[in-house]
Amino acid sequence: MVLVNLHSDGQPLIINKSVLNWYLIRMRNQTRNQQSEPIQDPNLPGLPGVNLLDQDEDLENQDQRREDWVISIKDKMEIALRDGAITSWDKLCIYRVPPYLQENNEKSYFPQTVSLGPYHHGKTHLLPMELHKWRAVNMIMERTGQGIELYIDAMKELEEKARACYQGPITLSINKFTEILVVDGCFVLELLRGTVEGFQQIGYARNDAVFAMRGLMHSIQRDMVMLENQLPLRGVDQTKPVKTQALARKILGLTWRQGDLHCLDVFRQSLLEFHQSSNPRSQDTLGMNLVDKRQQQLVHCVTELREAGVKFKTRKTHQFWDIRFENGCLEIPKLVIHDGTKPLFLNLIAFEQCHIDSSNDITSYIIFMDNLINSAEDVSYLHQCGIIEHWLGSDAEVADLFNRLCQEVFFDPRDSYLSQLSDDVNRYYSRKWNVLKATLRHKYFNNPWAYFSFFAAVILLMLTLFQSFYAVYAYYKPHL
Repeated sequence: MVLVNLHSDGQPLIINKSVLNWYLIRMRNQTRNQQSEPIQDPNLPGLPGVNLLDQDEDLENQDQRREDWVISIKDKMEIALRDGAITSWDKLCIYRVPPYLQENNEKSYFPQTVSLGPYHHGKTHLLPMELHKWRAVNMIMERTGQGIELYIDAMKELEEKARACYQGPITLSINKFTEILVVDGCFVLELLRGTVEGFQQIGYARNDAVFAMRGLMHSIQRDMVMLENQLPLRGVDQTKPVKTQALARKILGLTWRQGDLHCLDVFRQSLLEFHQSSNPRSQDTLGMNLVDKRQQQLVHCVTELREAGVKFKTRKTHQFWDIRFENGCLEIPKLVIHDGTKPLFLNLIAFEQCHIDSSNDITSYIIFMDNLINSAEDVSYLHQCGIIEHWLGSDAEVADLFNRLCQEVFFDPRDSYLSQLSDDVNRYYSRKWNVLKATLRHKYFNNPWAYFSFFAAVILLMLTLFQSFYAVYAYYKPHL
């Protein structure tokens, strides 16, 4: 079919109907495509266009992503609220060593022979000791005539309280956590009892690979005083003394004291026996000084104190913390240093850094000794005085040990049981007359010939002055 229309100039315009239909369909498709294509602003050439359909879809996706994000945040808030509600903070006493303390000291904080508790359970290098733990379990069952069910059921009732003693989260199941406590607990009990009563007396062979008083036992005992390698001795029932505490003290040659938290705390409390800190930890000043050795300075080093006339003397006492200063003499109890001293001190410091109810007395003592020891010469002099005895390779190693112990420790000198003593020492050091006397003593009185030379010089000076005075007098006498 042909349609006839008039052109704008009045001439007839002939249109084919099939061609017209094709044209209209094409125009419709172009219109749809333009709606889905980016809209280019003619005034801003070169900028990407805006796709209206994609823009709507992006907005919908953004809204969905935001909604999912908000839901995930609320889930995390609910988990934290739930976990916080079931956490018993007052029982917390076994901690992870803070990362800032671990640098270059991993072996000092982590067990090398046996794992105790959940933190290091299953580590490859500690697996050989697992067999010996189960040997201890079987020995106890045989000796007591009880079934393992009795121990498992009893521990399962205490599982929640025992879990609260650890700095979480502990992701182990109830059954696995209970199993670890039972097995490790039996192992520790056998170690303690064997040390006190004798391993042969409780059923072990004289040449037993583990349960015997020889080399491997020393390594096990070292692992038993690492902060992350502890079993709770307290916290399950505060109303009844726990026999394990008494055994734990006996293995270390110590006396029983109710309220010990774990083996590391047993050792710490025994070091501080009969000592009540006059400066309990201040919550206002805790953590003020970190790393800066000048801010941790309690006293000057041995060499500087000697130059100011301070004397050093061994204090006859078994209480290693009991340092005295009287009449210019610093009395320090003897300290024996061996290859186990570093990990022991580091874990004691870590415990005091972490446990809010602990004083910082061990940390204060170690920082005080660190201040005294700046060089091998300082160590050598303290050794001559009988204050330090060590089994390390050299005096320089001892100096390096003390200089590294507290590098990353939070400590305020005002929050120390040695703060008053340190003030007294520093006042004595600041007196110029003491410095002068010390200088004269070191330069002129350190041997008989120097002593004689000094007094000869003094006499010669006096004679010279007298001669000069007499000459002046003789000159002016006729004119008087």
